[in-house]
Amino acid sequence: MSHWTPTQALEQLRAEGSEFSTLFQHGSLEIEFYRPNQVDRQQPHTRDEIYVVAAGHGRFMVQGRECSFQPGDVLFVPAGAEHRFYDFSEEFGTWVFFYGPQGGEAA
Repeated sequence: MSHWTPTQALEQLRAEGSEFSTLFQHGSLEIEFYRPNQVDRQQPHTRDEIYVVAAGHGRFMVQGRECSFQPGDVLFVPAGAEHRFYDFSEEFGTWVFFYGPQGGEAA
């Protein structure tokens, strides 16, 4: 069985000294935890991804569309899309699920 909590993910981030950490890989699925430090500097990714907000709140932009987010919210980003978290609270952290082929799945 594979099981992670936000606390465990944050401990791994601290140990690695990183803003993101890969926790699990299986087939095309990759699970990470992401906690940016004040500014989200990520670039578009080559695969589709889903964020599940674990803690905090703020604003999210993908392809020019914006929304607010809070714990429990699910956000989808297609492969190659410009996206960014901003105005997020200090405790913000999110699960990240990458999946599917490079370039994303067909619509």
